[in-house]
Amino acid sequence: MKTPQHIAIIMDGNGRWAKAKGLPRTAGHKAGADTTKEIITAAKKQGVKYLTLYAFSSENWLRPEKEVSFLMDLLRLQLKTQVKELHKNGVRLRIIGDREKLNKDIRDDIEKAEKLTAENDELCVQVGLSYGGRQEILHAVEKSKGDTTQFEKYLYTREIPDPDLLIRTGGEKRISNFLLWQIAYTELYFTDKLWPEFDEADFETAIKDFSIRERRFGGAKE
Repeated sequence: MKTPQHIAIIMDGNGRWAKAKGLPRTAGHKAGADTTKEIITAAKKQGVKYLTLYAFSSENWLRPEKEVSFLMDLLRLQLKTQVKELHKNGVRLRIIGDREKLNKDIRDDIEKAEKLTAENDELCVQVGLSYGGRQEILHAVEKSKGDTTQFEKYLYTREIPDPDLLIRTGGEKRISNFLLWQIAYTELYFTDKLWPEFDEADFETAIKDFSIRERRFGGAKE
């Protein structure tokens, strides 16, 4: 089976999963965090080299203040409790997005985590926090001053290859402002499974689907 080098995931459905079970949205986010841990392990097992996860978009700041506060607290907890395990397992952590909107204590913990795991090469996990694809492109245009040869050096994902496969859970079939530049020739896979329901078997199914596709990158089939 052909394994993609880089998989990106739009982790959608936490709130709907919680609602279906009569639980608060916060319970969905907690369950989603557990799924994230499982899929990171599965990606490493499958030999994936880069995994990019859409955790909190630039538009998510518009959600109710209570929910945003919970998500930031959950992020703090993950940075405090999970980073050492990632490091032990040879996983590198990178955060992409507009960090200036994050509280200073979170930014400090991110910097510590990135520094600790910087030399790990088993799997690189990129997490989109306060991330927006349009925002990233505008940032790169501004920094490169219109020099197209320098543009990609100013993307948040610089030095990381473009995704081979993009998975979106939750049944929606849209990109939602995620990696707009990078997914020009990425294979797309949509599933109705809500993120807290998505497991290693579902992840393997997505990879199997990818493995039978013919990628032409705009070229014609001979």
